[in-house]
Amino acid sequence: METNSNTVTAGVILIGDELLSGRTQDTNLGTIARWLEPMGVQVGEARIVADDGDVITQTVRDFSARFDYVFTTGGIGPTHDDITADCIAGAFDVGISERADAIKALRERYSLQELNAARRRMARIPDGASLIKNPVSQAPGFQTGNVFTMAGVPSIMRGMLPDIEHRIKGGATVFSRSVTASGIGEGDAAAPLAEIEAKYDGVSLGSYPFFNAELRGVTFVARGRDEAMLDKVETELDALVAALTETS
Repeated sequence: METNSNTVTAGVILIGDELLSGRTQDTNLGTIARWLEPMGVQVGEARIVADDGDVITQTVRDFSARFDYVFTTGGIGPTHDDITADCIAGAFDVGISERADAIKALRERYSLQELNAARRRMARIPDGASLIKNPVSQAPGFQTGNVFTMAGVPSIMRGMLPDIEHRIKGGATVFSRSVTASGIGEGDAAAPLAEIEAKYDGVSLGSYPFFNAELRGVTFVARGRDEAMLDKVETELDALVAALTETS
């Protein structure tokens, strides 16, 4: 993986009726975002879409134009509603066909007799795409342009990520500092927090309250690319917390 000083962005498209119905809880977005962060790639938008060919195709076109990289999960299995591969081909206006290298990958798991018509669907790859290795179930994902198409099953999706890392040209790494205070509310710090953020160009500040039966509090998180500047911000946040705690 190469890096540069620019902001590099990614879009994530989570595909599947089961996600929209609530039957399946998505974990892939968090996995992808955490995996990208050390490479200096920021997720700019994530969208859950149904198993609808027109919607998937248009969303892929939109995201591919707006983000440096796009990650799709779901819809590349053997069943009739696994239509993502066809949608990717449509989004890039290319053909799609069964690929010998994809069949070879599937043969690591299935015998020729087991490779029925349904399973062979997983070897249909958009023209010009490069395969993404799948060490978990062998059915490959694929890269078309700046779009990486992966499985929806979390364990399989995670297994595909190592074969993508060398294809990512990352940006400047975003670092963070966090300071937690107990016994105060988010509103107590709103004004001084804004004053601190205004002093440091390129630093963003967020506040994240927490509550339970016995305790309330807030965690302040500063993010930026300059660690020396973040150290200064952290010092100011420590002082802010000390002042607020003393008066609460």
